Amino acid sequence: MKKIKNYINGSFQEPIAGDWLDNYNPSTGEIYSHIPKSTSKDVAKAYEAAKDAFVSWSNTTIEERSKILIRIADLIEANLDTLAEAEAKDNGKPLSLAKAVDIPRASANFRFFGNAITQFASEAHESVGLNTMNFTLRSPMGVVGCISPWNLPLYLFTWKVAPAIAAGNCVVAKPSEVTPMTAYLLGEILSEAGLPKGVLNIVHGTGPEAGQAIVAHPNIKAISFTGGTKTGEHIARTAAPMFKKLSLELGGKNPNIIFADCEYEKMLAVTVKSSFANQGQICLCGSRIYVEESIAKQFKKDFVAKVAALYIGNPFNSKTSIGALVSQEHLEKVESYIEIAKDEGAKILYGGERVSVKGFENGYYLQPSVIEVDDNKCRIQQEEVFGPVVTIMTFKNEEEALQLANDVKYGLSATVWTNNLDRTMRLSKQLEAGIVWVNTWLNRDLRTPFGGMKDSGVGREGGFEALRFFTEPKNVCISYNL
Repeated sequence: MKKIKNYINGSFQEPIAGDWLDNYNPSTGEIYSHIPKSTSKDVAKAYEAAKDAFVSWSNTTIEERSKILIRIADLIEANLDTLAEAEAKDNGKPLSLAKAVDIPRASANFRFFGNAITQFASEAHESVGLNTMNFTLRSPMGVVGCISPWNLPLYLFTWKVAPAIAAGNCVVAKPSEVTPMTAYLLGEILSEAGLPKGVLNIVHGTGPEAGQAIVAHPNIKAISFTGGTKTGEHIARTAAPMFKKLSLELGGKNPNIIFADCEYEKMLAVTVKSSFANQGQICLCGSRIYVEESIAKQFKKDFVAKVAALYIGNPFNSKTSIGALVSQEHLEKVESYIEIAKDEGAKILYGGERVSVKGFENGYYLQPSVIEVDDNKCRIQQEEVFGPVVTIMTFKNEEEALQLANDVKYGLSATVWTNNLDRTMRLSKQLEAGIVWVNTWLNRDLRTPFGGMKDSGVGREGGFEALRFFTEPKNVCISYNL
């Protein structure tokens, strides 16, 4: 039985208390490795390593930091097959998805921030007539904490740690205990790339124990967290009174608004993808479909036909479109929402049943579910399910579509399908979402800000926004004589 270990001060270490957690393969339902059940003592040890490394790392030239990050990116790329196989086994996602999206994006994260730090500049303001010059210094903060989720394990782990270390910070990071394998394997790559000891420390364990210890540590200056809204609330309650800097990327209940004037076939293909990619376990999935009445009947027929054709199976089968959900607990949660929808009078147009995959009968497989609703206030419309479940509701006009789309507590992303430019501009401004996609979905440029409004979180990641978050600005004002 493989043992995953913490990566602290440049070496792999067992948990101080000697306690371990089971790690399951979602496609088989079997335990295949053990991970550290780390405590505050492990976090304290990781912090000390990070603190000791900080002075040297923060004074390392930008050029050298950039070279190391790009070497890490190259090594992730060189280990694509190994990392993708580990991700598919650990998470349940199709291997094809891990190869095409997860691991390439992890490499791209390091490469992007390795290059971005060389272009990151501070501002200067000359006060003509007052004979003063103001300029802004941006310095690394010290030791920061990064906590990432299970749905896109290495993708989102690197999305946090890469800008943190690029900016000159040292990091104590915790990947999800549900999907720890690729973060563990990253430790080997960090050492091979020559990242100095203590710059990035990876501590495995549960959120309430290891995660809480990172958040509550008095000398960890900032917390970057991606995960559920309730956990984000708890983190904010702990960290805010300690005046820590916070970036919280939380839940989503994203609208997908389809107008009759859209490019229909493109919309249909992308909507299937935006509903069920990664088993619907992406915070950006369009989980609420609103379709204009005039095309609703045709859309429902065509959409269900395409969903029914999706192949559900073992992540390592090249035909698989829908893999296993990440855990037994999560499978049961998603099923409970399907039952709630039925109890509230919703109509199941397709799916919602468990699937038995030959040879993988104990895996966590579920049919993609298409549910028609007529009440925007029902729970399936208002609460994040985070699984292969999508709802459909019709609207009469643009005004109604906007009202329905904004009528939730979340505001992460929205998708609009229309060829009307005026409508595009109106809705882009009025939709309460941090990201609006028009005639596309999940089309990401790493230079752009990423994050949500309302209960979808606070702060923005991506591009220079991330480098600004992981640095402390200081204004310097100089008066001079002419």
